[in-house]
Amino acid sequence: MTTETITADAAGTWNLGDMTVNRLGFGAMRLTGSAAFHLGRPRDRETSIRVVRRAVELGVDHIDTAAFYFSALRSANELLNRALAPYPEDLVIATKVGPGRDPSGKWLPWATPGQLRGQVEENLRQLGRDHLDLVNLRVNGPDSIAEHFGVLAELREAGLIRHLGVSNVSVAQFDEARAVAPVVCVQNRYGLGARSPWSDALIRQCGELGVAFVPFYAIAGEGAEAGAAAAAPTAAEETVGDVARAHGATAAQVRLAWTLHQGPHVLAIPGTGDPGHLAENVAAAALRLTPEDLARLEEAHAPAA
Repeated sequence: MTTETITADAAGTWNLGDMTVNRLGFGAMRLTGSAAFHLGRPRDRETSIRVVRRAVELGVDHIDTAAFYFSALRSANELLNRALAPYPEDLVIATKVGPGRDPSGKWLPWATPGQLRGQVEENLRQLGRDHLDLVNLRVNGPDSIAEHFGVLAELREAGLIRHLGVSNVSVAQFDEARAVAPVVCVQNRYGLGARSPWSDALIRQCGELGVAFVPFYAIAGEGAEAGAAAAAPTAAEETVGDVARAHGATAAQVRLAWTLHQGPHVLAIPGTGDPGHLAENVAAAALRLTPEDLARLEEAHAPAA
């Protein structure tokens, strides 16, 4: 499918609280290198900056990032700052707190409630902002998140954060957070052929509440992690390939289109540091799958465990 004139608004819009964004956004993780964090080869800095600017030119107004998105040579937040400051007024930058890495890249223990303000302020410093549009609390494990989310709610009241979300949560943790402060989005792993046992319930609940569901892992299939390249194609991968060929599209475009078909409140934040892949990802906003396509893809979609 052509990519030359398609912009992110072709996917429609949704509200993150009082902020309206195009449903096709951008993830900043891959700006730093060919693989996440310290894996892969570092990106060329000027190319990454060009990709970010081009994303905004193509109508992307929702970018997902984090202070712990860095490689040996590159920081996603620094690249966003360099590429976009002063930031467009309609641009929403979402970040995450909870995980942390030391300067060498080693993962630190998950943040305690008392460490969350420091993580928020580090994002502010790196991005060059006086407030953060959206902060997602990235959860680790099944324990209560009320105390952690309460700290972020206090920072929201203090004006450092505009809106709050949660990531990697169960239905119970989502409900717990909503009892503390308004939640505008849920970021959980979800993709064609890869979903957690409670993802379907969360998607439905978010839709009923008007909360955005913003999945990560939307492009990669279940077997697409590092070291799995030689694995036999899954049923989902084979079906995606068939549908892609029928539309003259890429497998990634089909996966993104399928994601957006899961509901008007479902957003997509595909990430890349490659200008060509960026244009392809944005063009997926205009890919319309047929009822027959959707039925085949749903049949191939891995059932919840």
